[in-house]
Amino acid sequence: MDATTTTPTPTAAPTSARRIFGLTVTPLTARRFANFRANKRGYWSMWIFVTLFFLSLFAEFIANDKPLIVRFDGAFYAPIFTAHPETAFGGDFETEADYTDPFLIELIEEKGWMLMPLIPYSFDTPVTDLPTPAPSPPTFKNWLGTDDQARDVTARLIYGFRISVLFGMTLTVLASIVGVIAGAVQGYYGGWVDLGFQRFIEVWEGMPFLFVLLIVASLFVPGFWTLLFIMLLFSWTGLVGVVRAEFLRARNFDYVRAARALGLGNRLIMFRHVLPNAMVATITFLPFTLVGGLTALTGLDFLGLGLPPGSPSLGELLKQAKENFTAEWLTFAAVFSITVMLMLVVFVGEAVRDAFDPRKQISGDAG
Repeated sequence: MDATTTTPTPTAAPTSARRIFGLTVTPLTARRFANFRANKRGYWSMWIFVTLFFLSLFAEFIANDKPLIVRFDGAFYAPIFTAHPETAFGGDFETEADYTDPFLIELIEEKGWMLMPLIPYSFDTPVTDLPTPAPSPPTFKNWLGTDDQARDVTARLIYGFRISVLFGMTLTVLASIVGVIAGAVQGYYGGWVDLGFQRFIEVWEGMPFLFVLLIVASLFVPGFWTLLFIMLLFSWTGLVGVVRAEFLRARNFDYVRAARALGLGNRLIMFRHVLPNAMVATITFLPFTLVGGLTALTGLDFLGLGLPPGSPSLGELLKQAKENFTAEWLTFAAVFSITVMLMLVVFVGEAVRDAFDPRKQISGDAG
């Protein structure tokens, strides 16, 4: 009897995980990333925003009135990291060296050299060699001109963008943590807990935020952390409704009942089993929460209730544009920078929304 052997045709094993950027992810995560990437407008907006923010983190290396490196008499100095007295370079004073002083520049160049940043001005450096009284129009030295206090607009724009994004991101993270916990407690327990919390939120949201800020500003000068704390007091309620609805919907699902039957505690069920499902709706709101934080800081600075005077701020730049109508470069810098920043974040938010939408199918260009 002839026996015939057949070689089984190899079939592709079902893929339970995929790799993106070297990381192993589930098929659901891979589908969400594909949907996000399919939205070209949001995908490239994310990369542009991340690049701008990353560069702004190194603002001291891009715009500064201190050299990056100084070589003097055979030794190297890093003024950005360490303050050096003028006597270290042959000067007469023990105070910190002023690297914009022509006399000190001449002393350094006699026995060495110094490497200045691309923009040789910090956010508070007064420009002394202006061709016209401040505010002065753009030149090759001052790319976006100067403001009415003779400070370089480009340098202030870089520093102001960094502090605005850091403020918005910090506020978004803290407000999301508080809002998610509050919404989870409301939705999971329901009943009188939910009812009492809802009445409290209604009263809390009715408090006049601007009046509270005016009272605080009259007591002491608001700073970064002071403003962040005040904004947090009134920003955490934004996500409560979304999380509460998800927990109300999921608390009677079979897997939650099974977890209770197995003896798991309420805290473990809330944050291990129910919260991951609620986070889908929460994450889609985060970019828009960030937009709210950015516009809030900009508005407060514009009204003079934000950061201390002299701080680099997009709102303060917008205020200067309002007060100096003839300096059109101030208007362009303020409006263009704020518009681009908010537009990029909104486009990213739209892409994130598409990524977590279960009805969204992968299609070439969603933008």
